[in-house]
Amino acid sequence: MVIVVLFVLLLPVLIRDINRKYTDNWLHRQKDKVLKTVRSQGIEKYIQNDEGFGSYNTLLKEEYVSMDVDSADRKIDTIVNERRLVEGDTIQYRILSHNFKVGKKNYLLEIGKSIDTINETTTPLQNIAFEILLGMVLLTILADQFYSTYVLRPLGRIIRTKLIGHKFPLKTPYRKVHTSTSDFAYLDISIHKMIQTIESTFQKEREFISNASHELMTPISIMQSKIENMFGREDISDEVKERLLEFQRILNRLKSITKTLLLISQIENEQFLKDDSVNLLELLQEVYDEISIRLQEKNIQCNIDVPAGWELEQVNKFLLFNLVFNLVNNAIKYNKENGSIDIVGKLTNKQYVLEINDTGVGIDAEQLPHIFNRFKKFSKSLQQDSFGLGLPIVKSIAEFHRIKIEVSSDLNIGSSFKLIFPADSLKKEE
Repeated sequence: MVIVVLFVLLLPVLIRDINRKYTDNWLHRQKDKVLKTVRSQGIEKYIQNDEGFGSYNTLLKEEYVSMDVDSADRKIDTIVNERRLVEGDTIQYRILSHNFKVGKKNYLLEIGKSIDTINETTTPLQNIAFEILLGMVLLTILADQFYSTYVLRPLGRIIRTKLIGHKFPLKTPYRKVHTSTSDFAYLDISIHKMIQTIESTFQKEREFISNASHELMTPISIMQSKIENMFGREDISDEVKERLLEFQRILNRLKSITKTLLLISQIENEQFLKDDSVNLLELLQEVYDEISIRLQEKNIQCNIDVPAGWELEQVNKFLLFNLVFNLVNNAIKYNKENGSIDIVGKLTNKQYVLEINDTGVGIDAEQLPHIFNRFKKFSKSLQQDSFGLGLPIVKSIAEFHRIKIEVSSDLNIGSSFKLIFPADSLKKEE
């Protein structure tokens, strides 16, 4: 752009200089023609009896040729801008003066061209030059765009094949992106190695969680069985029974955590099938029936406004039940006495949207981005039996079903969880 601006600013000067040089060359060519005529036809062609010669090519006197005897013995060959009085009109010309000798006499030849005529061609030349410049700039932009697209094409392939639309675990083998650019080739292999490292780390984490969960279930079940057997003994005091009850509650918590981790691991490893068709209203009714006792305990009103004719296809009913159950359970857990929960379903842009709104304590804006992190508990005063795994389960199930989750919340006002189902999973019953 700097070059273009400078060129535009210098364009008038350049055009004037070009026009001036062109005019000077034209004057020299006209001089050569006159001298050639003098050599071939003699000086008498123009001057007879030492009387001067003058000729104007048009009524506007744009060009003229004059020749006269020059009394001085000198050599003149100059080009200057001078005014001439022609038949009562003062006109400025660019004049070539040339002194030459024929026989023993000196003659002065002047060939002039009107400055106004010269200037008349300057503006059209500037316009033509500007149009050419504009065309070159546009052509350069198009060429640059084409060349940039060509050069960056391997980068686009790397992004599409290695990053966009991929999630762990990766199921597609590594394919080298062919490129003649060494930087892109290095980037391709670096991303591949980075993904391999991440994949290996994630896989080890999944294997550890899965193995640990399986291994923990056996001793937990054994300990629970032994504690239950100890309750049948007559020599156990009431104080010991109270401690055994506390141990049993701790084991139940540990068993719940283990089952949850195992469930998350199975979901992330895609060990569940998605071959169910689920009527969403019926699913919500099942959740309501199971959790209605908790609603009554806090006197919470639950309103369900979902069309009866919508079905979700190619889903896992067990997982969807857990997803909705956890969201409704949280809406009850963190709600206020005599509060309310509104479950609303609507079709927006060919996507089924299910909103679960509550009148609970809300979530702080700083904590909102981290609510789906495992073992993340923000407020110890809310629930002592919360281990921060409810929402991670929700997130894992949602990703497994390609469900998008949007969350909004205001402290002491309530929270809203919005589930956006993909269009291809929704079917309207006839």
